[in-house]
Formats: sequence, structure tokens, C-alpha cells
Amino acid sequence: MGKLDDPILQVLSDYKAAVFAKDVDRYVDLYDEDVLIFDMWGVWSYDGVASWREMVTSWFGSLCTERVIVDFVDTQTIVAQNLAVVHAFVTFKAVTADGTELRSLDNRLTVTLRQKGDGWKIAHQHTSSPIDLDTAKVIFKR
Repeated sequence: MGKLDDPILQVLSDYKAAVFAKDVDRYVDLYDEDVLIFDMWGVWSYDGVASWREMVTSWFGSLCTERVIVDFVDTQTIVAQNLAVVHAFVTFKAVTADGTELRSLDNRLTVTLRQKGDGWKIAHQHTSSPIDLDTAKVIFKR
């Protein structure tokens, strides 16, 4: 696929491709060295790209032969000089080698990007899902 016209949306396209390929280096290269990440899973936050790399390495390694298809919908961008904010709904769909869907979940995603000499880098990422008020369980389907 060629580069998209919008360099901010290109970061999301590169994100999708890196996750599907389970390419740790390509994925982590999307992030600023000083990134701060508020992830949904198990850890309150990741401070810096080195701690994020550890999580990504573990995540991709846990997939074995599975792949993950990432899909962003209702993507909105706000760009001002060297900063951009993107928010979207994102679906992570685990599939077998032949493409059979195994499971999926939806999240809300907000990223702040900073333009650097080598392009746009994610400086902050926040993922979340709502919690059902009656059961206190996370709602994974939009």
C-alpha cells in the first residue's frame, strides 16, 4: 500500500500493518522515546518506549500462529502545527492463519502525536472501554 495523503492517518495504517505482521520493531517505531501510555490491560501506565516494547513483545509472542486485524472507525483528527490528536473506536480481531475469526473486542482510543524530524510519533496513547453500571464488567462490544 502506498503512503496515505494524510500523514496522521498513515500512522494508524502503519499501526494496523505492524500489529498484523507482529513486527515489534515496526510497531514500537511509531512511538516517541518518552511516550506515556495508559493501556487497559494489567498495568496502570507505561512510561517510555522501553517499557512499551516489553509489553508489545509479550503480546505479539503470546499470539503464536494467530494474527490480529485492527480496524479503526469514526476516526477524528485535530492537527495544530507539530501536535495532533486522534480519537477513534478500534476493533482488535484475532484470526487463525486461514482468517477464521477467533475473538474480538472493541476499545476507545485516543493518541497524541508529535511531529519529529523523522515524522509523526505517538507521544501519548490512552485506551479504554466503558464499564457496565449494574455488573461492573467491562463492555468489550460497541
